[in-house]
Amino acid sequence: MSLVDISKLPTAENSAIHLHPSDNVAVARVPLQPNQPLKVDGVSLTVLEPVPAGHKVAFKPIEAGERIYRYGQAIGRARQRIDAGRHVHTHNVAFEDAPPEYILPDKEIPFPEPPRDMPTFLGYPREDGRVGTRNYIAVVAASNCAAHTAELIANSYCAEELPPNVDGVVAFPHGEGCGHTIGPDTVQLQRTLSGVLNHPNVAAAVILGLGCEVNQIDHYLGKGAPRTDRLVGMTVQQSGGTRATVEAARREISRMLERASAEKRVETPASKICLGLNCGGSDSFSGITANPALGVCSDMLAALGASAVLAETPECFGAEHLLVQRARNRQVAEKFLGFITGYKAYLSRFGGSFDDNPSPGNKEGGLTNILEKSLGAAAKAGTSPMTDAIDYAERITTPGFNFMNTPGYDPVSLTGLAAGGVNVIVFTTGRGSAIGFPTVPVIKVATNSNTYRRMRDNMDINAGRIADGEATVEQIGREIFDFLLRVASGEKTCSERLGHKEFVPWRIGPVL
Repeated sequence: MSLVDISKLPTAENSAIHLHPSDNVAVARVPLQPNQPLKVDGVSLTVLEPVPAGHKVAFKPIEAGERIYRYGQAIGRARQRIDAGRHVHTHNVAFEDAPPEYILPDKEIPFPEPPRDMPTFLGYPREDGRVGTRNYIAVVAASNCAAHTAELIANSYCAEELPPNVDGVVAFPHGEGCGHTIGPDTVQLQRTLSGVLNHPNVAAAVILGLGCEVNQIDHYLGKGAPRTDRLVGMTVQQSGGTRATVEAARREISRMLERASAEKRVETPASKICLGLNCGGSDSFSGITANPALGVCSDMLAALGASAVLAETPECFGAEHLLVQRARNRQVAEKFLGFITGYKAYLSRFGGSFDDNPSPGNKEGGLTNILEKSLGAAAKAGTSPMTDAIDYAERITTPGFNFMNTPGYDPVSLTGLAAGGVNVIVFTTGRGSAIGFPTVPVIKVATNSNTYRRMRDNMDINAGRIADGEATVEQIGREIFDFLLRVASGEKTCSERLGHKEFVPWRIGPVL
């Protein structure tokens, strides 16, 4: 990537960014106007039409049918001839769903040895060896029929002062749990709720049902159920109705609060970090600033023996040929590609395609299609080997860079990551997505300085300083890592201070 020192005023030399020597487009760092001169990597050209910031401008003439390259990778073909200086976007770029060539690993990549000088954070050790970065009491609805009561229980603590070392009593309402087909959809919901109940950031929990729903609370209780001494189940029907259930739950939670308050943060190796990687409201700067900076942080964690988990399967399409080359072994590579193939079949059942993913906001931010979006999104995973590929909400157990099969839709993706056990999430955004999670701190990284300034209450870190020439990708990556350790030790993120608590399980089947 070619970045130059940037002064206060845009110049011909600093107004566009050329990311790779083979690219035939550059990215406008600032809005470009007709007749404006540009000089990119020593090549002079004149802007022929308005090009918004973050959008692509033709770096050289591109003939009709010729491939368009960004990041050194093809992102489509020109619909017609595009002269140098023209705006390159959806109006003149054709999406090409051409299967890439996959290079599968033919040997085993060993796990790195953790360094002797291990950074630390202050966390809550759990019986299963995981470590919490928060200490919550969770009230989880087994179905939509119990969702309102779960919220009433959690809300009853809003005006109360909780004991020390307790971060809150939070509800997990949702619209699922009944009217499901019996099979993969119900199994996935149960896996998701089990991961929320048995989470390192949860000191104890209540699983609350109505009593007659498909998703019975018995699944989470009894022999073989995890954390039975930290989990209580009840139903609204057996407890005597909504008000009686609130009072019964409060009696149980009072004992949970006493136990949780006795738990203390202790110094913990950073290898106990399990970081979720997510992006939302992406723009063209995402793949230039915040995502590669988060990739630096991810690589730092992998080198320590911690876990960093990339999600959003639709936003790997177009970059999967690059990711699969990094698989630890052929088995991991085939699992990963199986998720890509399976997701494509899932979309086709409903007449969809991966290219439906870029939202209007993504396109307004300069992303033309899913290929371009994915190449930037994959940068969050850095350069480390892919050590495992797991399904939605499956427990994360492998150190290093993991992949989880989730939708690209932010609240559903975050829910899967959290259910898998991530104890912190870093979320990059160009358009300014405002989202969080009930029990997992979410760090927001803005991809551009305009969004950071406009939404200062929501943003923790400004990676736009990379495009502004004020910081390097490596410097922002280190800043994310350092802030991550402080957050893991208890420092609140913007989304936590604002009270964001989005929770949306992935429904994959029909409603009965």
